[in-house]
Amino acid sequence: MKSYISPVQKIKTLLILVAFIGLGFNANAQYKENTEVGFMGGVSYYLGDLNTTHFNSSKAMGGIVVRKNIDRRFSYKAELMYLNIAADDRNNSTDTIAINRGLHFKSPVYELSGQIEFNFLPYEPGNALYTWTPFVYTGVSLFHFNPQAENTTGEWVDLQELGTEGQGTSLFSNRSKYALMQFAIPMGGGLKIAVNPSFNIILEYGIRKTFTDYLDDVSTTFVGGNGEPYPLEMTREAIELSDPLGTHKKAQQRGGPNNKNDWYSFAGITLSFKLNNQTKGCDY
Repeated sequence: MKSYISPVQKIKTLLILVAFIGLGFNANAQYKENTEVGFMGGVSYYLGDLNTTHFNSSKAMGGIVVRKNIDRRFSYKAELMYLNIAADDRNNSTDTIAINRGLHFKSPVYELSGQIEFNFLPYEPGNALYTWTPFVYTGVSLFHFNPQAENTTGEWVDLQELGTEGQGTSLFSNRSKYALMQFAIPMGGGLKIAVNPSFNIILEYGIRKTFTDYLDDVSTTFVGGNGEPYPLEMTREAIELSDPLGTHKKAQQRGGPNNKNDWYSFAGITLSFKLNNQTKGCDY
């Protein structure tokens, strides 16, 4: 026997649906778009040919964050960061390849990025219902780096211009000098905590996928040594920093055999303050 729904029941159902939709629009209207400015501090490190362990050789980092919260779930973010990355084969007591190679480097990293964040839970400082949330983000970054190493006189010198893997020489014409300004894909996440309506504490871990294998100035093979001549264009300093221990010969592996691109990462805490915006919406 077919069930029968009366016109009154249909009207009631329609009114309930309209009420729910109306509540949704009302809740969205009540949210005020707002802007925050935050100050970040933490540690940074890199993963590549000279380091494969997270948080090894961590260095101090800092940054400034401007975040535009468009609703309880999504935010746009602009971030300016200064990071430090480094690694040293001489501090490795277990990897025989690293011990025999003897390379080291350090580099500042200046990054400007634009990101979009997604909150897993509704988040709104000042609203007792939405005071914390895990979040994730991605976007695009532009960064500048400049790897350096210490020569025998104790001076830290720029490695890119030296061409330690034969870049820019006639003998290795297929190897060009890498650009010091590159793009990366930022990825990360963390936890947002609303301390009060205008102050947030944000715990964050981020990692950057780069498109270069030269954050550490190490990628391919040695270009001379052990009886094999070096390219004529290489200076004495370039030869010294190409193979500090002088124990390798041409075509021996200097970097990782798979030539994978390097990454840099950070973990930090941000103190974020909401600006006194004049925004649309209704007060609670």
